[in-house]
Amino acid sequence: MLKMPLIRSANFNLFVEIVVRVILFSAFCYMETMQPFIRVIQKAELESDYMYPHMDSYVTGGMLWTVVLSVPCVLSLMAWAVCNDCNDAFEILLSWSLALGINGVLTDMIKLMAGRPRPDFFYRCFPDGVETKYLQCTGDPTEIMEGRKSFPSGHSSLSFCTLGVASAWLCGRLGVLSRRRGSGLRVIGCLLPLMLAAGIALSRSCDYHHHWQDILVGSILGYSVAIFCYRQYYNPLSSELAGIPYIVSCVNTAKFFNGKPDSPVKDVKEESTPLLNGKKDDKWI
Repeated sequence: MLKMPLIRSANFNLFVEIVVRVILFSAFCYMETMQPFIRVIQKAELESDYMYPHMDSYVTGGMLWTVVLSVPCVLSLMAWAVCNDCNDAFEILLSWSLALGINGVLTDMIKLMAGRPRPDFFYRCFPDGVETKYLQCTGDPTEIMEGRKSFPSGHSSLSFCTLGVASAWLCGRLGVLSRRRGSGLRVIGCLLPLMLAAGIALSRSCDYHHHWQDILVGSILGYSVAIFCYRQYYNPLSSELAGIPYIVSCVNTAKFFNGKPDSPVKDVKEESTPLLNGKKDDKWI
């Protein structure tokens, strides 16, 4: 079996791709330190909507970032080692990193502008449970600032962003919506990342760190960005070329129309799925 070399080499386009991601991640890190909009909270509203217990997170920030950073590395390793596809291994990292950067900036931008208090804001503001006369907070300034960043949920958007890309990659590789419909095992395989993302998102209501609206909007935002960025680098999930990066299908198509026998459509129809222990006749899934 012939191995296709890495198509996206070090050139100006790749340099631009890297610069875009550096800018997005730098903006995200800077926005994490910014003060949110100080929204006026009425006393009745404070005691009815924001007086839930202040608890530790069920899914801590460290646990979340472990998932966010490890999942794309695992996918890239699978594409390279299991599927013998260095181009896919690189393209999945490009799609994930772009999605993560865009999602982080959008989430923080909305958080800072909305300034919605978290459900446990009362006890962040008054740790001893005693209100001051003019509702001036007496708690830790850092906790109070974070308490005004409820909408949308960052845990929800980040988990659905990363795990949404993982689900789309598995869906394309396994042909769930294209050439291999009717397999329950493949369907469950591509839905598992979304189930994990849903569990992380819903945990934010269990520890009273977010309202249900925050979780819903954060989940939709993260998943929408994930699918949008995945489709910038991969063929449609419903096409016969599902799971194949655009850069690969374009090169193979050009060779085919130039009279060479390596048609990407022919490759797709003849191979099987290595992820499910099928016979591997070709590396393009």
